[in-house]
Amino acid sequence: MARWHSCNILNFAPDAKRLWQFDAKGDNFVLARETRVAHVQPVPAKLFTKSWTSLWQPRLNLACLPPETVFLKIVELPASSFDELLAMVEFQLEKLSPVPVVQVLWTMHLLPSRRPAAAPAESASPEGAPAENLQTVVVVLVDRKVVEQFLGKLAEEQYQPDRLEVPWLDQLDAISSAEDGVWLLPLNGTSPTSALTVWQFDGVIRHLSFINLPAAGERAAEFKRQLELVAWSGEVEGWLSSAPQWHLIAEPAAASEWEGFLRAAVESPIHVVAPPPPVELAARTARRAAHTDARANLLPADYLLQYRQQFVDRLWLRGLLAAGFLYGLFLVLYFAAVTVLDFKTVKKERDVAALGSSYTNSLQLSAQYDVLKDRQDLRYAALDCWKLIADQLPADLSLQEFNFSDGRKLSLSGTCTTDQIGLITDKDKFYDHIRKAQRDRQFIFSQDPTTGAQLMERQVGTTGTYTWSFGLELVRAEAGATE
Repeated sequence: MARWHSCNILNFAPDAKRLWQFDAKGDNFVLARETRVAHVQPVPAKLFTKSWTSLWQPRLNLACLPPETVFLKIVELPASSFDELLAMVEFQLEKLSPVPVVQVLWTMHLLPSRRPAAAPAESASPEGAPAENLQTVVVVLVDRKVVEQFLGKLAEEQYQPDRLEVPWLDQLDAISSAEDGVWLLPLNGTSPTSALTVWQFDGVIRHLSFINLPAAGERAAEFKRQLELVAWSGEVEGWLSSAPQWHLIAEPAAASEWEGFLRAAVESPIHVVAPPPPVELAARTARRAAHTDARANLLPADYLLQYRQQFVDRLWLRGLLAAGFLYGLFLVLYFAAVTVLDFKTVKKERDVAALGSSYTNSLQLSAQYDVLKDRQDLRYAALDCWKLIADQLPADLSLQEFNFSDGRKLSLSGTCTTDQIGLITDKDKFYDHIRKAQRDRQFIFSQDPTTGAQLMERQVGTTGTYTWSFGLELVRAEAGATE
């Protein structure tokens, strides 16, 4: 049994088409909305059409068959499982059906029973089963052509039911729990032309029959005659053993005339009972249908399969349409974004083109400035190196070569006598003073021995004269520059 989320019930009442919408609250159904539409107008399909939400919120669609098209039959069967009861009813179907079996659609409904714990011997079944072990079953039979015509009428409303129901079954449940007697239910509560009679004795509904009256003539006499035929049948079968109590379930508009017929036919008191409101009866139908086995359904299996296939096809179609819509929306947004970005790109390109000449001029000026700045730095670096050499060179030494190249490399060479070589090579003398010279607490020349030539000294001939040379590299060309 599915866990239903909601239930729709469509009923073609005499005054209008009624659609009840119920929300499932546990095992009960609570009315959410009631819609009445004139017969000449269609019921809005959006109220009952299943969609994607029906996959996780199952919806049960019911349609009420016109009561005048239904044939009801009471049978008593040994109490057993539902499957066994179906098989027993099907075995007796040819005897129960008023039309050929191949032309009939049928279902069954189990009635609650108030059988006494110790039933009298005469109440036992013809097969000899004890009365307390019997199950009262209402067999519902409908001509297949009638059902197909009704389904065609529903198709005009675009209504695809999951089940076809007979609301009178819920009234029978209420009567089976009431007192014994004969219950008269006018058809649809309209003008007295037909009615259902329910004969209940010993807590069991024994007989169901329709009374059809002519439109004119001796209607009261015909009504009495049909009641007498059922009473004689009950006396013969043994379930009518005493005078019954008479009950009339009808609206005030129809109760007066039916009550007149009853008073003319019987001499017993007549109890007039108001029928349950249609919405209450519809709620009972929804609750019963939600808990009924799927096999107990008057809707032909081929129609049910067709409705399910149409539902799946509709979901696929809507899914494809939604996907196509989203894809189209994506394309629109994509091309809109591309257009906007292209517009911005063209604008930027125009701005760049407009700034191209000034940008080129700026680059040229920057390059010229760098060249001039390098020249200035080189000029000051050479002068600073020359000043440093002039300040540190001992007076007795001779400087023969001063070379400043690449703005970084300084090369010095000169001559000295034997006794003057220490002024150059000794610690804290000329070479060390030049190599470790600082400006703003930073070395002017690199202290890495691999970046410059080592101090070299060489004796020339036998005259006692030495030549010396060394090279240094500025840490940065700007280090020797004068601010």
